[in-house]
Amino acid sequence: MTPSKKYFRLSVFVLLTFVVLCSCGTKSSKNSNTPDKATPEAIRVIVSSDIGGTDPDDFQSMIHLFLYADTLDIEGLISSPFGFGGKKNILDVIDQYEKDYPNLVSYSDKYPTADSLRSITKQGATEVANYTGVGNSTEGSEWIIKCARRDDPRPLNLLVWGGIEDLAQALHDAPDILPKLRVYYIGGPNKKWTPDAYQYIADNHPNLWIIESNATYRGWFTGGDQSEEWSNTGFPEKYISGQGTMANFFMTQLDGTIKMGDTPSLAWLLKGDAEDPSKPGWGGQYVRAWDRPYYLYSKMPSASDSIQEFSILEIALSVENDLPQLPEAKLLVENQALAGTFMEDGRVRFRFSPKSDKIFQFKVESNVAELNGKSGEVTVFIPPPHLAEQASEKFPNWWTDDPNPEYMEGKHIGAKTVSKWRKEYLTDFAKRIQRCAKPAK
Repeated sequence: MTPSKKYFRLSVFVLLTFVVLCSCGTKSSKNSNTPDKATPEAIRVIVSSDIGGTDPDDFQSMIHLFLYADTLDIEGLISSPFGFGGKKNILDVIDQYEKDYPNLVSYSDKYPTADSLRSITKQGATEVANYTGVGNSTEGSEWIIKCARRDDPRPLNLLVWGGIEDLAQALHDAPDILPKLRVYYIGGPNKKWTPDAYQYIADNHPNLWIIESNATYRGWFTGGDQSEEWSNTGFPEKYISGQGTMANFFMTQLDGTIKMGDTPSLAWLLKGDAEDPSKPGWGGQYVRAWDRPYYLYSKMPSASDSIQEFSILEIALSVENDLPQLPEAKLLVENQALAGTFMEDGRVRFRFSPKSDKIFQFKVESNVAELNGKSGEVTVFIPPPHLAEQASEKFPNWWTDDPNPEYMEGKHIGAKTVSKWRKEYLTDFAKRIQRCAKPAK
């Protein structure tokens, strides 16, 4: 072969190699059905939300999430409501996002398209788990598994804004995904509605890496600087109203008042040390969890019986007489009617999780005569500060609210570790939502 031919072939080889390398480094088309990636270092996120269900503030938190979507790899949006609500409610917010997208993408080409967000929106559990804590897989639980099993060295952050059923089901069906997960769980009221799924995880997957925020999250809307433009009503009026389509949609929720109670889970990823919850950040500051409080009573408790706030109370009542063919029993407490489970050991079991410190009163309604009308009560107390020094060996990666009194907002433990950042995170929120109103210069 002549030198000129060798040179020609070498030149063609080098050129083709360069083209291939450039193609591999190019970002995928924004019309793709896969989520657009932010950067190789971006944080992987799945959000599980009860949006449209029992708590409308998830609409506000979803808008906040989309404003920061250029900084994250959003891999899943799961609807897990109780009562009304469903996947359609997430899609409704995406519709609003799509109208603001032309302006948003002028600031950063890393904002995902509306179609890519729609492609990763899944339906999760719509009913609370039974006593076992698990049931049938859902589109949402299967999506968690699929994402966690991807060949990606980065951890997968699961932000749980509602029921924890889909996480419990995913862990039950694919326990191998546990090391990949980093969970931020807005507990408190959500734990109140889903005690069985929570207890399943605590009993069967104690090595899970999880932040259990039972009260700390309240600092987003409770405490901090609440003066004038920084108040829950003043801030939206001055900085959100009129700032684009999502902003106007935000103002239709909760009469335009800030709650956004699930947003601290996202804020944790925006500013803080995602691997060390003991360090301060917008999403709070946490301590290693003490043994997860669980109380078992074989009779109806009385006011002299006391349990921790956010604990799991299980009442197991014996049934001596023959049961009807389809026995039923409900434990009535405040606005809940907790279904009882009749076990082979001759007991009916109820689980309850209190979200405040006071005396709770119980009453049983049942078609089993010896159960019907049984009543009781229990005194609930705020976790004392010394528990922060009793990190559990059983739960090595479990984090929870710091009960130190200096971090309390009223009776809400840990809330000041969020509220102290109020001006900072709201100022950043205001800058972000202004992107929706007009394109970058």
